[in-house]
Amino acid sequence: MSAGELDGRVAIVTGSARNIGRAIALDLARAGAAVVVNAHTSAKEAQATADAIASEGGRAVVQLADVTRTEGAETLAAAALMHFGRLDCLVNNAAVRRETPFAEMSFEDWREVTAIILDGAFLMAKAALPALRNSGAGSIINIGGMSAHTGAANRAHVVTAKAGLVGLTRALAHDLAPDRVTVNCVVPGMIDTRRGGSSPAAPAHHAQHMPPIGRRGAPEEIAALVRFLAGPQARYITGQAIHANGGVFMP
Repeated sequence: MSAGELDGRVAIVTGSARNIGRAIALDLARAGAAVVVNAHTSAKEAQATADAIASEGGRAVVQLADVTRTEGAETLAAAALMHFGRLDCLVNNAAVRRETPFAEMSFEDWREVTAIILDGAFLMAKAALPALRNSGAGSIINIGGMSAHTGAANRAHVVTAKAGLVGLTRALAHDLAPDRVTVNCVVPGMIDTRRGGSSPAAPAHHAQHMPPIGRRGAPEEIAALVRFLAGPQARYITGQAIHANGGVFMP
């Protein structure tokens, strides 16, 4: 990899074993950043992401961690410092996207989703904050969801958690501005991804709608926006929820 706009920088990407997270990790590395690749249990897929970065001449390390626990978040932040000596960019991508009718949704279902998406972003921001302050040009980029802005059936937990990310983004943009840390939320629309776990099928609304642009997005298109927000050209952008959805939702 040739030197890019993030040369010498270090990033953590949570949930980067596959799909959007993997694309983000790869693109940040292509821009010159060293990347801490994270998954909770998907060690083989996380290593595949790191190997893909290394195959292109980049630097990456895998750190398994549960971002819903304080010690997991702290371990992940510490890995960046231990392996690369600094941290400049945190991408909060870890999420699960279940579909469960509200009448059938248990509190455990609710907490599983909200803990990973919203609690995880909070805990990671707390754990990463000292290093981001030291960066002088730190950034936090939360990966939101279009359903947080449109609503969606059978996804009360996901919609609520992703909407919370927008609020957290705006609050932290105020709190961290004196530290020259920008905080933004990238909101993907209908992206072609490979889903696993107990919800392998694409959401129902994917089958019912097509963006005006005539196709669904690719993970790499979300990664390109994250790369921009992490870079030197985006230092005047903070507190924003930036949509990339092919025009299917126009706020």
